[in-house]
Amino acid sequence: EPLPPPPPPPPPALCSGVLVDVVVDRYDVPKVCPREVQTEDFVRYHFNGTFYADGKKFDSSHDRSRAFVSQVGLGKLITGMDRGLQGMCVNERRRITVPPHLAYGSIGTGGVIPPDAVLVYDVLLLDIWNAEDKVEIRTISKPAICNRTTAASDFIRYHYNGTLLSGEAFDSSYSRNATYDTYLGQGDLIKGLDEGLLGMCVGERRVLIVPPFLAYGENGYGTLVPPQASLVFEVLLVDVFNPKDDLIVEVKEVPEGCTRRTKARDYIRYHYNGTFQDGSAFDSSYQRNSTYNTYIGMGYVIKGMDKALQGLCAGEKRRIIIPPHLAYGEGGVGDFIPGSAVLVFDIHVIDFHNPKDPVQIKVTHRPQDCNVTSEADDYIQYSYNCSLMDGTLLDQYDSSSTTTLGANKVIVGLEEGLSGMCVGERREVVIPPHWGHGENGAGEVPGSAVLFFELELLELQKGVPEGYMFVWLGDGPDPLFPAMDLNSDKEVPQEEFSSFIMTEISQGRGRLRPGVDAHSIIKDMFNNQDRNKDGKITEDELTLKDDEETKQARRDEL
Repeated sequence: EPLPPPPPPPPPALCSGVLVDVVVDRYDVPKVCPREVQTEDFVRYHFNGTFYADGKKFDSSHDRSRAFVSQVGLGKLITGMDRGLQGMCVNERRRITVPPHLAYGSIGTGGVIPPDAVLVYDVLLLDIWNAEDKVEIRTISKPAICNRTTAASDFIRYHYNGTLLSGEAFDSSYSRNATYDTYLGQGDLIKGLDEGLLGMCVGERRVLIVPPFLAYGENGYGTLVPPQASLVFEVLLVDVFNPKDDLIVEVKEVPEGCTRRTKARDYIRYHYNGTFQDGSAFDSSYQRNSTYNTYIGMGYVIKGMDKALQGLCAGEKRRIIIPPHLAYGEGGVGDFIPGSAVLVFDIHVIDFHNPKDPVQIKVTHRPQDCNVTSEADDYIQYSYNCSLMDGTLLDQYDSSSTTTLGANKVIVGLEEGLSGMCVGERREVVIPPHWGHGENGAGEVPGSAVLFFELELLELQKGVPEGYMFVWLGDGPDPLFPAMDLNSDKEVPQEEFSSFIMTEISQGRGRLRPGVDAHSIIKDMFNNQDRNKDGKITEDELTLKDDEETKQARRDEL
């Protein structure tokens, strides 16, 4: 852009009417000036050159659309400019008035500058550097904890804003909404960035000032970076890894008493928070209020996670850092996971099992007197606590719950856990989902959940085989009808039948189906035998199930 018109010049220093030295008018000086031009510095500046006498223009870098580049103080410029540029700041505007003996003297030059011409240069300084300059690194912010810094051969992902030393922007990764991804120290970047990005932590911010000879040098870069331009990069390191990296596993918490750890082909349920190395989140099972469920070591998850999920305890918490070659690689996953992203998972194992797992039963208390144990067809009362393996309580009965074993009234794993118990016995029972509620779950029980029961058997009533209401516990009366006919009148009414049955039970010779009202069972038994429905049973009406079934029932009970 053309320079704005300068303010009126101050009177030049004259001696006998002749200008004896350079006159410098610093009419626009930046508030901050980190560096001033010194001898041997290189400068890049725009100028308009006019004659002092009539203000006529004789030269302008603006007309060529290219800033002027030179070294100061070594005679590469006219002496007046060598002196006039000293101490100048980037973005400073000066008017430099040069007398003839410090310009082109009494001879002039090339028909452009007449003899004894006083020259006026309006200068805007754009850049300063020195051949001895190195990359200048200014750390803006750095994380309190930094476990790893960038090194040559690492692959990094970073954001940047790129400006010239004058503040003019030439590029920004933020405008593309994508990090710049590259190997470090292998010549894929300009030399200044290869050097300036070394030793950074993820989350660190730096300003890098790169001299032209460590940037794009004399050629510049297309229309974005002019020749011989110092570059300023404000960078934020987002990610770093090395192609040789393996998993990094940090164990955060391990429950006491861990007796079993995950292995290949186990099925696991776990919660996780997924972030990138800079802490930004990309996914969370907690937000869905649902665990992630999968088989281990069978290729259902990314390679790094498949490996990291082995050797864990139920309830364990870990942080897992997975390099991209063990995650989603260079391609990433759409807008969800950028290419070449390192993934950080904070996981909490809820439970795991193997499809071949049996029901696990641990007896925590067993009475000394344990002669009678629960089995199929028994009617039992028990108390229980039911929870997930992470301790989440699902249900409890401190008083009692009742069931008939073998009647398919409870899940198969609980049926097994309640079998073989004495009254007063306590157990801890672990039930894998294929013995519990399966993949679909039930109510508050999640799908594929391993269940943990604390059981105590409170009462046990020995049962009768399915389809029977009453069984003999030994050989019944033979013949039966005379034993039932208590008053020997050749007929047995319901009251007499009921008295007979209750006597047999009280003397330990028979057993009714437990868990059902005794009066109702006896009434049903009586009605089954009272074939003509006259309110009494005769010897002709009395029938029994065949001997084979009766004997089998006795064997089952005994």
